[in-house]
Amino acid sequence: MRILCHSIVPLPVLTLVCAIGLSFGISSETRGQASQTDSLLQIKLENRISDFAGDVGIYVEHLPSGMSAGVNADSLFPTASMIKVPILLTIFDRIVNDTLSLSTPLTYRDSLYYEGADVLGSFKDGEEITLDKLLLLMMSLSDNTASLWLQEISGSGTSINEWLATSGFEGTRVNSRTPGRSSDWEKYGWGQTTPREMATLLRMIRKGEAISEWASEEMYRTLTRQYWNDEALSAIPPYVQAAGKVGAVSRSKSEVVLVNGPSGDYVFCVITNNQEDDRWEDDNAGYVLIRSISETLWQHFEPGSQWRPAKRSEP
Repeated sequence: MRILCHSIVPLPVLTLVCAIGLSFGISSETRGQASQTDSLLQIKLENRISDFAGDVGIYVEHLPSGMSAGVNADSLFPTASMIKVPILLTIFDRIVNDTLSLSTPLTYRDSLYYEGADVLGSFKDGEEITLDKLLLLMMSLSDNTASLWLQEISGSGTSINEWLATSGFEGTRVNSRTPGRSSDWEKYGWGQTTPREMATLLRMIRKGEAISEWASEEMYRTLTRQYWNDEALSAIPPYVQAAGKVGAVSRSKSEVVLVNGPSGDYVFCVITNNQEDDRWEDDNAGYVLIRSISETLWQHFEPGSQWRPAKRSEP
C-alpha cells in the first residue's frame, strides 16, 4: 500500500495529519469543527491496508461523537460511479430552485445511449420516463445512460462543479464531458474526489443540510435503495439501514456509505487506485478490502453485535 501526499512529509506526521482532519482540499465551512482522532480505529485501518498492492484512501467519521480516522483522506482519487452523488445533488438543486419536479416527464432518444448493460439503453426511441425513475436508475442500478442524461439535465458538468465549489468542495469535480477538464479526465476518469469530501456529501444529506431538508430526505431515501450490495453493504446486517454509492473501474474500486447504526450513525469512504489486481472478479483485491474495512467498522462501532456476514456463496 502506498501512502499518498501533496509534499514530502515523514510517515508518522502524515498519518497524524490524515487522522486529525487537517484538510488539504476542503474548506473549513464544509468540514465543520475539527474532529478528534479515534486512535484505536486508526491502528485497525492501517493494519488492514498494510499489504494492499495499490493506493488506498479512507475516511471514517462517527457522527454522534465526531471521532474520525483516515489514511490519505484528502488526496485525490477517481470517483468512478460515485460521481453520481454530486449529479443527484445538483438535480435536486434544480428541483428546489428551478422548474424541474420529480414527476417531470422526459423523452428518451437513441442518441442518449451509452454502451453497456443498462436498463435505460433498452428503451425505444421516443419512450417517456419521469425524472424520479431516472434518478432511481442512476443511484440504485448505477445506470450510466441515465446518469449521463441526468448530468446533461443538471445543466452540465460545469454547473455541477460550480455547485461543488460554492458549497466548499475543492477537490470533487466532474471531468467527463466537461470543457477544460480533459487532462483531469485522462488522469481520474469521469470524476475525482477525496475520501473526506465524498463522505462529507453523505453526511450533509443525512443531516438535512444539502439543498433543503426536503431534498435531503428524498436524496437519502434514494441512496438507501442500492442494488449493488456485494461489497461494503454485505458486511453490514441487512436489517440495518445504510445509504451509499459504489464505484468501479479496472484499477480503482470505491464505495461511500452512511450507516444508521444502533449505537449511532457513522460514515465512511474507501477508494483504491493503481491496483495491481485489475480483474473483474468477486475476489478482486479492491472489493475484498472494501468488505474488510466495512466489517472492521461495524465491529468497532457495534462491539456488542453478534452478527457476522454469511458465507459468500449461493446455495
